[in-house]
Amino acid sequence: MGIRAPRRSTIALAAAATLASTGSAYVGARNLLNLQATQARQIIPKSWEVPPRADGVYTRGGGPVEKWQRGVPFDLHLMIFGDSTATGYGCEVADEVPGVLIARGLAEESGKRVRLSTKAIVGATSKGLSGQIDAMFITGPPPDAAVVMIGANDITAVNGIGPSARRLGAAVRRLRGSGAVVVVGTCPDFGVITAIPQPLRTVARTLGLQLARSQAGAVRAAGGVPVPFSDLLAPEFLKAPEVLFSDDMFHPSAAGYSLAATQLLPALCKALGELTNDTTTEPALKSRSGEGTNVIARIGDVSRLWRRTTGVPAPIVAPATS
Repeated sequence: MGIRAPRRSTIALAAAATLASTGSAYVGARNLLNLQATQARQIIPKSWEVPPRADGVYTRGGGPVEKWQRGVPFDLHLMIFGDSTATGYGCEVADEVPGVLIARGLAEESGKRVRLSTKAIVGATSKGLSGQIDAMFITGPPPDAAVVMIGANDITAVNGIGPSARRLGAAVRRLRGSGAVVVVGTCPDFGVITAIPQPLRTVARTLGLQLARSQAGAVRAAGGVPVPFSDLLAPEFLKAPEVLFSDDMFHPSAAGYSLAATQLLPALCKALGELTNDTTTEPALKSRSGEGTNVIARIGDVSRLWRRTTGVPAPIVAPATS
């Protein structure tokens, strides 16, 4: 269960401030963060349940998915890449999975038959994207559109902001080179995850926002469309965590995944030229990467706190649309 009481967070931050004001600030703050990283690993549950899979062909009207096999017609091929957020980790039924929601929404918007294929893997980081794309080429022709959700596991696995963004950019470039339209949901805002205690949560948030900004630049440079999850949904999760998070307060609920799909869908339709109404997509992440910078976030080797990954799929945050 997450540490949510304001008093406990205040005490943690006050302790960090006290340590920072003394000559032993570096050692004291590092010890505090190490302790909290250990606590977070104990709080966040470890589970590797297989998310529901519902690859197949979707049509306007919301009918049942049609299993795809050679000879079954479709108009658009949508492929999903990334981590557990892309697989819909924690969903109980297939219709809650973000890929399914996006495929159904695209079919409704375009009136076309949309084939959904999922290459995303629970626990993946940006290092795994190249393998997922290799699998795409092995199994058949590339898709017309690709949605990528990746980033949070790169923070917890300490893969480095620059290298992680560059790997994502390379993946987008390969997909674009194959002819696919590419939309990317960037790193979420760790600040909404109360299962991570303060001030460690602020450190993770700062690093995550920096990664999101770097990802957005790399995606645009490679010809893709970045969707800034961190900038757009944090207020929604903070206002209604009991609705948008699952019971463990770490993974999204079905409602949380629905918000992710709702944000990604307009960007995807616009990129495909299938947007038939006046819905506008939000601008890419620009301004928040510098927020939360403080003495704790600037301590050297802070990233080592996440060196031992929790082994848990990272959560997603995405905005609601009107």
